[in-house]
Amino acid sequence: MASSSHSLSALLPTHTPRTPFSSTSPSSWSPVTNCFLRRTSSTHLNNSIAVIRANNPSCLKTKASTSANMPATDNKVQVFDSEEALSVALAKYTADLSEKFAKLKGSFTVVVSGGSLIKSLRKLVEAPHVDSIDWSKWHMFWVDERVVPKDHPDSNYLLAFDAFLSKVPIPPGNIYAINDALSAEGAADDYETCVKHLVHNGIISTSEASGIPKFDLMLLGMGPDGHVASLFPGHPLLQEKNKWVAFIKESPKPPPERVTFTFPVINSSANIVLVVAGAGKAHPVHVALGDGQDPELLPVQMVSPEGELTWFLDKDAASKL
Repeated sequence: MASSSHSLSALLPTHTPRTPFSSTSPSSWSPVTNCFLRRTSSTHLNNSIAVIRANNPSCLKTKASTSANMPATDNKVQVFDSEEALSVALAKYTADLSEKFAKLKGSFTVVVSGGSLIKSLRKLVEAPHVDSIDWSKWHMFWVDERVVPKDHPDSNYLLAFDAFLSKVPIPPGNIYAINDALSAEGAADDYETCVKHLVHNGIISTSEASGIPKFDLMLLGMGPDGHVASLFPGHPLLQEKNKWVAFIKESPKPPPERVTFTFPVINSSANIVLVVAGAGKAHPVHVALGDGQDPELLPVQMVSPEGELTWFLDKDAASKL
């Protein structure tokens, strides 16, 4: 998108979205806008889990034991009777944080993943939240993205647009997608430069400990293999310490080329929510939160934010706990 003055619906029709217009001006760093750059130890919790029921909500706060290079993290593990109940609770959680940060700092920086996570946000576009949230304060990012055009079925951006962004009035200039006109490496460099620009302008906070971007809320899904973002088991990117945004060209899950935030950025977040539903993900949940074992460290076990980590599980995902 060339400018936030254009309507999102006009530039990205529901059925055949177009790739946003590119510009060399930093002022065009808007979301739908591509963010532009013109240069080329595991955690194990052995705890009982409190099951949350719609008319009797409760949760269990736990302290994760972490490896030496990860801070201890306060965790809340919540299990719901259904994915519907999970979505209702997730909407309220997100709306409450939105109000808190909008009042505290005048902006609310939210990072989302793809997959079923977007579906779990559907209650935000319904009453009462759709009318009560100050959407003008939202700044939305992706923890990872597939290097495909924005109208491609594999695009995390397209998924979010169809199910969420097209239904809420977040200013188009506050939605930060990768520049899909670049190579995977170029898009990663470009996105990191965009984040640095927003840090410099005070939109994104930084960690007092490390100076790394500190997003207000990071909403993560998890794959059946325990991967988060595009950080897969056994991949060298799990150990990346310097880059904020990295690229991968050989993803074990198609499409192969992706851009992803790295763990230093993920773990600098003020709040992380891991949203996991379905029996197919019960094993990695068991490994991360119960007494399960896996021959190698799962990426989800490396999620250990400076702030608060909350697990939102449905009963199927928690079935092995």
